[in-house]
Amino acid sequence: MKQSWGSRLGVIMAVAGSAVGLGNFLRFPVQAAQNGGGAFMIPYFVALLLLGIPLMWIEWTLGRYGGGFEHSTAPGIFHSTWKKNRFIRYFGVIGIFGPLVIFIYYTYIESWLLAYSYFALSGKYATATSQETMKAFLSAFQGLQNNEYFTGLGSAYFFFLITFIMNIWILYYGIKGGIEKLCKIALPMLFVFALVIVLRVLFLGTPDPAQPDWNIAKGFGYLWNPDFSALKSAKTWLAAAGQIFFTLSVGIGVILTYASYLKKEDDVVLNGLTAVGTNEVAEVILGGSIIIPVAFAFFGPVDILAIAKGGSFNLGFVTMPLIFGKIPLGVILAFLWFMLLFLAGITSSVSLAQPAVAFLEDEFRFNRKKAVLIFGVATFILCQPAIFGLGKGVVDELDFWGGTFCLVLFGTIEAFLFSWIFGLEKAWAEMHQGADLKIPGFYKFVIKYITPLFLITILGFWLGQEGIPTILMKNVSPANKPVVLAVRLLLLALFMGLALAVRFAWKKRKTGVEREGT
Repeated sequence: MKQSWGSRLGVIMAVAGSAVGLGNFLRFPVQAAQNGGGAFMIPYFVALLLLGIPLMWIEWTLGRYGGGFEHSTAPGIFHSTWKKNRFIRYFGVIGIFGPLVIFIYYTYIESWLLAYSYFALSGKYATATSQETMKAFLSAFQGLQNNEYFTGLGSAYFFFLITFIMNIWILYYGIKGGIEKLCKIALPMLFVFALVIVLRVLFLGTPDPAQPDWNIAKGFGYLWNPDFSALKSAKTWLAAAGQIFFTLSVGIGVILTYASYLKKEDDVVLNGLTAVGTNEVAEVILGGSIIIPVAFAFFGPVDILAIAKGGSFNLGFVTMPLIFGKIPLGVILAFLWFMLLFLAGITSSVSLAQPAVAFLEDEFRFNRKKAVLIFGVATFILCQPAIFGLGKGVVDELDFWGGTFCLVLFGTIEAFLFSWIFGLEKAWAEMHQGADLKIPGFYKFVIKYITPLFLITILGFWLGQEGIPTILMKNVSPANKPVVLAVRLLLLALFMGLALAVRFAWKKRKTGVEREGT
């Protein structure tokens, strides 16, 4: 029996839960701070209107349409859309491969957040009172060095096991009883925790009386005062488009799968916009009000530049714990900080797992228990290189192929398939089936021409600036090149295995149809 959502609120919360992740609270403020501050929001909202929202509608519509043919993953959904082309389903393999690759490293990073939630309450890192010692704490926890804090990967592996089991447990209970129930609980908790931290940040004022210019008001100014000269740089526009891509979970294949559990008369237009709006509140209002303003107030205009350039992980795992250590009730705030990130992480990770589980259920007719068991065993094995090869560039490599390359490529394929193969008139009618809101007519032009062109431009510039150098291993140390090559061979084998599974499933399905016909 095909699964379905328990309620309209459930599907909106689940899609929003997939979108609201670590990038909202860590990646977004760093991107804004590095790319023109308030001026960054101009290309950001342009990308939201011309790229994010159209792609979101495309995925919701394709997913619901394919679900009507009992397909819940990209290979089957693509085939339903273009039945005359028997190769299109192999392009859909990207929609299983991409989220699967992200899952096998994202779950490990997610487990760090659970660990740090415990460390915050237990005072484990209380003696780390500087950037250097806090970095040493994180590095030792990750198994990259041994010091007085940790020796070996024992603690990190313990929290990984807990996190992995939690993910599998939620998946085991299915769409309604597992994922939907989780998101209905986790998302409101996440917003409450974030709101508590934001309110505390707003009332911090000037933490150090000796530095009157280091205050929250100027921290917000640092983040949001526009540097319009940044708009002349293609890098700023690409960064904004990339952020929209990542933050809405488009181009992954997850929304396709989630939307496939909708009924034919269920709305996709307003539901999709509601999920987008929820994500944007989390990102722009909450995510933009915590990490950069508070770091500025404590470290000032000079150090904040170095901190922002240090990346999202340093801000989240090094800078923020130090700041909370200087605030009254900081232990509680630190726990809320890491727990909200963990909740954001787990609602995203279960969504990343669902396409692969759904593929096993739909195409191989496995029951939920067997599908989740197979997925759990396979991904547990696949997670090990990310854990033990963290210092050798394994996670960076997985993130490049799964979290960047596949996203942009898959989104481009979707846009062309929807507008040019499925046909815009048919697509427009399908989008409005059961819709509670009429899409403005100019979006016909946007979806057919602007969005595909936008995606090709992103793909081209990105390949030139980052893709080709990464593929050629320009920034990989000679010592790590054998490991990176091994990871690429593993990923190639995984992709080919999924493609063969699609071929086998279709042969089996075709044989079944022929037998029924006789």
